[in-house]
Amino acid sequence: MDFAAAEAYLLATINETVSRRMPYRLERMRAFMHELGDPQDAYPTIHIGGTSGKGSTSTMIAAALQASGRRVGLHTKPHLRSMTERARIDGAAIEEARFARLLDDMMPAIERVAAEHGRPTYYETLLALAFMHFAHERVDAAVIEVGLGGRLDGTNVITPQVAAITSIGYDHMDVLGDTLEEIALEKAGIAKPGVPLVIAVDDEGARAVVEREAAAVGAPLVHAREAVRVAEVRTLRDAQRFTLESARGRYEIATALLGEFQRANASTAVAVLERLPAELRPAIADVERAFAELTIPGRMEIYPGDPTAVFDIAHNAEKAAHLAASLRESFPNRHVTFVVAIGESKDAREILRAFASVPASFVFTAFDAAGRHATPPERLASLAAEIGVHGPAFADSFEALAAARRGAGAGEVIVVSGSTFIVAELRTRWPVAV
Repeated sequence: MDFAAAEAYLLATINETVSRRMPYRLERMRAFMHELGDPQDAYPTIHIGGTSGKGSTSTMIAAALQASGRRVGLHTKPHLRSMTERARIDGAAIEEARFARLLDDMMPAIERVAAEHGRPTYYETLLALAFMHFAHERVDAAVIEVGLGGRLDGTNVITPQVAAITSIGYDHMDVLGDTLEEIALEKAGIAKPGVPLVIAVDDEGARAVVEREAAAVGAPLVHAREAVRVAEVRTLRDAQRFTLESARGRYEIATALLGEFQRANASTAVAVLERLPAELRPAIADVERAFAELTIPGRMEIYPGDPTAVFDIAHNAEKAAHLAASLRESFPNRHVTFVVAIGESKDAREILRAFASVPASFVFTAFDAAGRHATPPERLASLAAEIGVHGPAFADSFEALAAARRGAGAGEVIVVSGSTFIVAELRTRWPVAV
């Protein structure tokens, strides 16, 4: 099997109807891992869930561990350019040839599992491949981001050193529940006996659910914002500086990751790192150096110029609100033009409502991604009009970006957002294609 064949196999498994009434899903993943020799147990893990911020928080933790001299695996989703990004070691994605060989080696186990439990999904197979890659490469630790929810997510086969829930908001409601309390119950399913659970949950009702579930299983609970406080914030155009204060000491953070939400993610990441066993815990200087060097593609990613471009994966209402707040902080009094595409399963109206809190113009478009469907641009324009926002619709995303650039005045900002796929599609084309 070469990489093209591996990719084709995985894309063919992408469309599975997910329901909250599918408790067998985790049993299938457990059976799958057992067939593979339980590679997820070969190294210490850190488990990060939440509606928003879990990818950035996971990346921060992995970077700090790497800065301390550890060999670190990182599994996050979704990827921007290639599915190989789902299995990274020390920041580097698995090589395509290695990816294909691993999947080829996994096929007998896949067939055995399929016969009894149904074929492992796209997500489950990629996750298992990451676990295998980390075991084969003998990582010192791996940071594992939850895919969806927590209780029944495939990542819940691990018993981590520390777990965290970065936030709880409205997303994937067809699977996780209609209220924040229902969603919190699913996310709290990653709590395990004796494993510290760090939480940064704002909503009082959702937080109470997590506290109850943690107590029920015997997971020591840590409130991130009480354990690690943010102070002395100074925001620059392309960076920010702030202090994190904990019982351990002071972290002087300078980072290119912008926005209040990244300060909150950094606080959560440090709270997690401080609860690792002593043999894994990075020094304060390691954390400071890691954060200073860290960039995360597609997360408030700025391309300076005139106009300036910002690429940010804000694919639910909570992320969209964070992006809007970050734009107000980083680009005060500057007009914004949003280039927006949104997946058909997302709450487009609420995402657009959050974006509209910024003085802005809008251009609506779609993305092209295997196995995924975008809300038609004309439908986005119609939804936007209902909340008093207007803009043209383009079926072709490159035409939409070009139109936004033509219409942007001096000193203005173009923001590409609404979906992982539109960010992936357009960020590599700026500014050459427009």
